[in-house]
Amino acid sequence: MDEYRNLIGGRLVPAADGRTLDSVNPATGEVWARIPASGKADAEAAVAAAREAFPAWSAMPALGRAHFLRKVAEVFAGHAEELARIETTDNGRILRDTLKKDLPGMTHLWQIAAGQVLDAVRGETVILGPGSMGLTRREPYGVALCIIPWNSPVSTFSAKAAYALAAGNTVIVKPAEQACASVLRLGELLAEVLPPGVLNIVSGLGEDVGDPLVRHRGVNKVSLTGSTQTGQAITRASADALKPLTFELGGKSPNIVFADADLDAAAQGVTVNSVYTGNAGQVCVAGSRILIHRPVWDEMIGRITAIAGHITLADPLDLATTMGPIVSEGQYERVTSYLEIAEKEGAELVFGGRTGAEVVPSLPGGYWVAPTLFTTSDNSLRICQEEIFGPVAVAIPFDTDDEALAIANDSSYGLAAGVWTRDLGRAHRFVRDLQSGTVWVNTFRQMPPGLPFGGVKDSGYGHDAVLEYTREKAAIIQT
Repeated sequence: MDEYRNLIGGRLVPAADGRTLDSVNPATGEVWARIPASGKADAEAAVAAAREAFPAWSAMPALGRAHFLRKVAEVFAGHAEELARIETTDNGRILRDTLKKDLPGMTHLWQIAAGQVLDAVRGETVILGPGSMGLTRREPYGVALCIIPWNSPVSTFSAKAAYALAAGNTVIVKPAEQACASVLRLGELLAEVLPPGVLNIVSGLGEDVGDPLVRHRGVNKVSLTGSTQTGQAITRASADALKPLTFELGGKSPNIVFADADLDAAAQGVTVNSVYTGNAGQVCVAGSRILIHRPVWDEMIGRITAIAGHITLADPLDLATTMGPIVSEGQYERVTSYLEIAEKEGAELVFGGRTGAEVVPSLPGGYWVAPTLFTTSDNSLRICQEEIFGPVAVAIPFDTDDEALAIANDSSYGLAAGVWTRDLGRAHRFVRDLQSGTVWVNTFRQMPPGLPFGGVKDSGYGHDAVLEYTREKAAIIQT
């Protein structure tokens, strides 16, 4: 049984009271590791360590911080397969994604962050008049709390911690208790690379350790990737100790296919690149509402059905597997409940709906849900309005551009959207009028480091970038 520890002040330590939580392999349903069940005492220790390390880290020349970030990138490169296998075992995301995409991408991201350290110390000057000059300087907030989800722990850890550290902040990472072994293992590796207290990692339940961290006056900024409900809870919890918040929250993304689109590309873009993914649709931007222009409705449904039929659900550590399990028993129960809800609401099942051992008989204890598609013309159904976070999509027909926009925007969420068309004018109109933080045209689920990624409405606000982890100070000098 693997056992992991927190990283606090450069030391690997268990929870202060010795409690642990079981980590379950979602492909088997069996416990494979134990993690610290941290509490308030651990939160206090992590904040104290981060605050103690902050003066030296923030005062370090920017290029000195860059040196450390490049050393972190080397850790990712040198331990890619180990970290990928841990993450796949812990959350079910297929190895061909964690090993071939995620880990190489994170090596690159830490190198990018190292190259942006000077942006965090660059100010401006303004000549206000004879003998009067204004200037600005950027400063780190102090201690940044990064709360990360279970669907992609290593990637989200990097997207937050790399930029926060580059800006001169010290960092506390609170990973999701459902899948944090890969991040805790990273803590073991990075304890040998970063100065003590610069990076701290504490695992445990949100109410036990996350809440005291959010409420702590020694925490100066919070960045969360998680559910809308968690974002609302953090907003309330931080009210007595105000601090800037960055939220990348839930989504119910529309993926809109017009009759003039490249239907081969669109069929891939609304299925395996969107919601029938390697981690079983557990993606914040999943295009779980597929809006199809009525002239190509039958053809697109046929193409989607054919692609779904070739998806392989099996052991996620097998490189031939193209879809893994749901992350936990609780999430599995949530996803499967929507299969019943859809049927009761009158949505028509096109394919899928199978769960558990019926899907993968060789791994009967795993949390398996087959790719599933419903159809309806009523966007008010719960399966159209609520985030399911699984391989369950609903197809909705439309006749006109205005109708497509109205359906797409009829959601409390606004994280992302996809548009498939050869009409450049239509593409620009939808980029302008869709209420979402990102719009992809003739592609889907691309999030390159050079562009901001964030949402609107109940999908949150702000994004993770170097300058987002700084505040701007103004000065006026009279001579």
